[in-house]
Amino acid sequence: MATEGGGKEMNEIKTQFTTREGLYKLLPHSEYSRPNRVPFNSQGSNPVRVSFVNLNDQSGNGDRLCFNVGRELYFYIYKGVRKAADLSKPIDKRIYKGTQPTCHDFNHLTATAESVSLLVGFSAGQVQLIDPIKKETSKLFNEERLIDKSRVTCVKWVPGSESLFLVAHSSGNMYLYNVEHTCGTTAPHYQLLKQGESFAVHTCKSKSTRNPLLKWTVGEGALNEFAFSPDGKFLACVSQDGFLRVFNFDSVELHGTMKSYFGGLLCVCWSPDGKYIVTGGEDDLVTVWSFLDCRVIARGHGHKSWVSVVAFDPYTTSVEESDPMEFSGSDEDFQDLLHFGRDRANSTQSRLSKRNSTDSRPVSVTYRFGSVGQDTQLCLWDLTEDILFPHQPLSRARTHTNVMNATSPPAGSNGNSVTTPGNSVPPPLPRSNSLPHSAVSNAGSKSSVMDGAIASGVSKFATLSLHDRKERHHEKDHKRNHSMGHISSKSSDKLNLVTKAKTDPAKTLGTSLCPRMEDVPLLEPLICKKIAHERLTVLVFLEDCIVTACQEGFICTWARPGKVVSFNP
Repeated sequence: MATEGGGKEMNEIKTQFTTREGLYKLLPHSEYSRPNRVPFNSQGSNPVRVSFVNLNDQSGNGDRLCFNVGRELYFYIYKGVRKAADLSKPIDKRIYKGTQPTCHDFNHLTATAESVSLLVGFSAGQVQLIDPIKKETSKLFNEERLIDKSRVTCVKWVPGSESLFLVAHSSGNMYLYNVEHTCGTTAPHYQLLKQGESFAVHTCKSKSTRNPLLKWTVGEGALNEFAFSPDGKFLACVSQDGFLRVFNFDSVELHGTMKSYFGGLLCVCWSPDGKYIVTGGEDDLVTVWSFLDCRVIARGHGHKSWVSVVAFDPYTTSVEESDPMEFSGSDEDFQDLLHFGRDRANSTQSRLSKRNSTDSRPVSVTYRFGSVGQDTQLCLWDLTEDILFPHQPLSRARTHTNVMNATSPPAGSNGNSVTTPGNSVPPPLPRSNSLPHSAVSNAGSKSSVMDGAIASGVSKFATLSLHDRKERHHEKDHKRNHSMGHISSKSSDKLNLVTKAKTDPAKTLGTSLCPRMEDVPLLEPLICKKIAHERLTVLVFLEDCIVTACQEGFICTWARPGKVVSFNP
């Protein structure tokens, strides 16, 4: 498979890889695609997406999948690690004219063997509610495009609701709908409900209740993706302006924010227990953010292009008893973590409320998450306790981790602080590798810290020339060159240069919103494998397998270690 200007090994597609759990293997017989199996010419079309649902039937064949390719939408029985269903016989197939499906989501709460509710968002702004089992179209929302004319970027049912759903658009707006209500025949009028930093929420002003119930305006530019926390109480949004914003969904309050290293953020996901959020985007990085502390705790560098999907693997988590440590959580947390998956709707109990549980037995935990990108690569990452709890006594036994901890001066030293001469900026929120854990209490006053840092620091940071930065980087080169893996000090300077051009880093770089590269641990991927010819757009972790898909329209199933079965139809 050699290409011009590249060796064969550079373009070789991997069909298996090994981690500490064992061998993951691509199953060619389990592949789904359009019936003709011809690679889709993806130029100018929307990303291929895949949605899963379990119909809770007794046959053992309850899994269904939906995927979009170009103007087409398919609905099949999904057989996991067994041989795929007959591609020439989809349960439902739709071809659209004048618009393309962009995203979709099943209602897991109402799904039965006889009926399933599937929301589909479109490139022209409409949202369709269909039942691919009954093969009927129930309703079309924003049909006349009076609510929003821009592309639908993300659509999801509100967790625990049979009728409410949320839709994000490339306009930067989100709308809350109720399937029971109609959309008006004229453009809606809005009334301000709540306003905050870079966001506003309006209610729909009309005599009779109609859609949308709420309109959220978030950040600048497209709202690329959102994700509800596992307990459904919080909403994480990532936007083209490079910001992660986390809201309390019911009270419409901003809980916390984070800024990408540069460029837009494209994808977001929650850890199964709701304690961490991972984002990916145009800075080629994955970023881990602590929900509790409202700060970046690690970045991961492995992709060579934009990161298009991030996802946690709830089935690959290691939990061990350990010495006492600052961890609040119960055994149930980790049972939830291990068995959390398709049936998350059954778990209505708030995991977040368990944070302050004091009667817990100390345990150590490793979170597994994955990412795929436009570089056609799949990366797997482990988030280990030396990143999550960096302030334990040195005598603690620690598991080996593939982490590049950029700088770790002794406690009390200021070797890792980011200051400029004569700068009276309040210190950024505590960083995992420099200050004691107890200092996180500052997080309560995070907004004033951020505001103060930005207000008093803009002119100071603005006067810090690239040359000065290079000198400061040079002081740490001897540490960083040994520790930062793929990112050398030169490429880091290059990143800073791009940031300066695009987002005026004077306002965020070096603050708690966006720590410098050397100020947070840098993760290296456990594995980083080229698995497709076209950019990857799907990553889903299931109990027996991992599912990926690329822009050519091929949905691939990777058997987990020990899960390969003989191929019986």
